[in-house]
Amino acid sequence: MASLFAEEIIMAVRYIEGLEPCKDPETGYVYNGFITDTIQRNLGIQLVDGTMPGFAAIIGVAPDDETAVKIVRELQEKNILTFLSGNVNGNSVTKQLLRQGVELGWDTRIVPLGPDTEHTLYALDWAVRASLIFGGKKPGDFREHLKYQKDRVFAFALVLGELNDIIWTTGAGAINMGFPAVCDTDVPVIHPTGVCLYEEVDKELDHSKIVQKVIEVRGLKIVVERPPIPVAYGPAFEGERIRKEDMFIEFGGQRTPAFEWVRTRELEEIEDNKVIIVGENWQERFEQGGKMPLAIVVDIAGRKMQKDFESVIERKIHHNLNEAQGLWHMGQRDINWVRISNNAKKDGLTLEHIGVIQATMTHSRFKSIVDKVQVTLYVDEKDVLELQEEARKAYRERDLRLGNMTDESVDTFYSCLLCQSFAPSHTCVITPERLGLCGAYNWLDGKAAFEIDPTGGNQPITKGEVIDNLKGRWTGVDEYIQKATGGALETMNAYTIMDNPMTSCGCFECIVAIVPEANGVMLVQRGHTEMTPAGMKFSTLAGSVGGGMQTPGFMGIGRNFITSKKFLYADGGLKRIVWMTKNLKESLKEAFSKRAAEEGVPDLLDKIADETVAEDSEKLLEFLTSVGHPALEMDPMF
Repeated sequence: MASLFAEEIIMAVRYIEGLEPCKDPETGYVYNGFITDTIQRNLGIQLVDGTMPGFAAIIGVAPDDETAVKIVRELQEKNILTFLSGNVNGNSVTKQLLRQGVELGWDTRIVPLGPDTEHTLYALDWAVRASLIFGGKKPGDFREHLKYQKDRVFAFALVLGELNDIIWTTGAGAINMGFPAVCDTDVPVIHPTGVCLYEEVDKELDHSKIVQKVIEVRGLKIVVERPPIPVAYGPAFEGERIRKEDMFIEFGGQRTPAFEWVRTRELEEIEDNKVIIVGENWQERFEQGGKMPLAIVVDIAGRKMQKDFESVIERKIHHNLNEAQGLWHMGQRDINWVRISNNAKKDGLTLEHIGVIQATMTHSRFKSIVDKVQVTLYVDEKDVLELQEEARKAYRERDLRLGNMTDESVDTFYSCLLCQSFAPSHTCVITPERLGLCGAYNWLDGKAAFEIDPTGGNQPITKGEVIDNLKGRWTGVDEYIQKATGGALETMNAYTIMDNPMTSCGCFECIVAIVPEANGVMLVQRGHTEMTPAGMKFSTLAGSVGGGMQTPGFMGIGRNFITSKKFLYADGGLKRIVWMTKNLKESLKEAFSKRAAEEGVPDLLDKIADETVAEDSEKLLEFLTSVGHPALEMDPMF
């Protein structure tokens, strides 16, 4: 532990002196350095929904570049986030991967922290801050932090190459936090007890078995579904970028007509797992590379299938394709864009595999509601344009149907308990007009998830009787959250920030905070690093919101809730917003202006300050007074 404390002091001093994050003089690569709260919260949903089952810290160097790539690719395929640090005689896994052209960074889940063993400290900081951010544990409470690490942070170390004193002592500190290490050298095997379930030092000299060995030692449960395709597959490849010079062929992206569409069919109308490609000379045109039109039509049949699930399944097309190495997808509906890399083509990836991926992963991800999947790919421009009009009609009908749903029109809400794996006293209550605070789950997602897995993290909540229609409180919701949080919470109001607001785990997209001087609220999104009129930056505000705490005046939300009719409904709605970041203003402009017009204040967005106008309450009040902001004339918030 003395080594870890010393390393933390050294790293802090290096930051003060401008020496971190450091740049490798040989390759020019800039290491990640300290892992910010913003990154940790950005990855929040992956930390809790099982797509990121563990964290590996690789220290040192593999025996050769090819072995380094094989070890890291195996970790990627198992969806494990990998941190790199340390070196042996100046060589390191980071340098080995760079020499092999492996893409590094958060997008690919391979994160080089720094060239020295001391940089491993950043990975240990990451682990401890999970219990501070999501678990609400207090600084210095060693026993509570240790228990949290044991139960909820599935980290381990792979130590490659020769060990020195610093590696040994840093590893011993990690073991004292409950994280095991497996080495590829003939080290003494240590199996201590009494600290954690899996703390130990072990060895595995066969590099083809070392990843599996450490997974067994840490006790991870790895379930990887993959389609029968010739390239690697898993969420770790989702962040991979395919640049123009690396591209074999592309579809859509305004280069060619393209769209994707999920349709409900009767069981007898389609053939399960069949992939059809419609087009003249399509094989010859595909082999030439370049660009082609593409319509991806996924026909679904199932006894439990509902039309409302079409959009949920359709959104997964993005993840299904992106998780294939060398296959890149962006956008949705009729603004999609797909690329296949030169390397993927060389490995044998074909146009047909796009359909194979969709059929396999739709079955895997929606097995309880999908009985049959048939995928048809259209590659002739005439067919694509003709079908595109049908698809657009279906999109409009779908949007109209969903747009008419309100909290009053349903008798069931859905919970999201995924984040309880990190924040035990938090429960999201998702309604038609209020999505989950991470932004990843709406009411339809909750409904579909329950149909898929009735014992999973999304459970139905019977609303029961209305206790307070204005604030959004129901008997059934109160009963549910009391049970789901083990009595930590007794009640929750869905439409107010001032009285028992909904709790947060820590991975919220935005924070709403009261600005008493302005009789209103401010909105700041995750990733904004500047000061706010509340006198706190995002990271400080987050300390009042996360960890399952219920703090009147502060609340975490998904950004699309801002333009909901139920946003702060009991507190005055949109007219209470006196400050929001420029980023939020620009990204929500169209939907916000529409809602503001419905509320009778079409010019409201111009009257809301941002960081270019004011970062303190005094300047904020001056601005609001000069523009005549409606919040100044509203009833006091408290």
